[in-house]
Amino acid sequence: MTTRLNNAHSYAPEAIKAMTALEESCKASGLERNLMELVRLRASQSNGCAFCIHMHATDLRRAGEDEMRLHMLNAWRESTLYSPRERAALGWTEALTRLAETGAPDADYEALKAEFSEAEQVNLTLLIGSINTWNRLQVGFRAPHPALRRAAA
Repeated sequence: MTTRLNNAHSYAPEAIKAMTALEESCKASGLERNLMELVRLRASQSNGCAFCIHMHATDLRRAGEDEMRLHMLNAWRESTLYSPRERAALGWTEALTRLAETGAPDADYEALKAEFSEAEQVNLTLLIGSINTWNRLQVGFRAPHPALRRAAA
């Protein structure tokens, strides 16, 4: 993989500042930290973003997340390791990450509505939009994940 643009963030500092402000707003939203990281990791898996998969798996490990839950995340629908609230968030994440394919199905929204307040629904949706934007930046410009940078140095 060849990086297309080094340090893409430096070319749009005001936009990155706005994205960072959105991230801070999500952190302050009251949504559980590990739930947010699971959502970020699942969207990144769906989008094939190695940079973000590395980042969010690392963050989850640091937060004490169980290794098996990380390994099973790709198959969360077939696993019993996730709570109803997490399952609702993961379903909504996949529905919105693959919006052109799914159209945000009513069943996914009903599951979300059963587990999340209206404010939480909006904050979770903004979080999903945010990680999808970060994924597009990293995948689009072929940003290598940190382990590759260390190995190349």
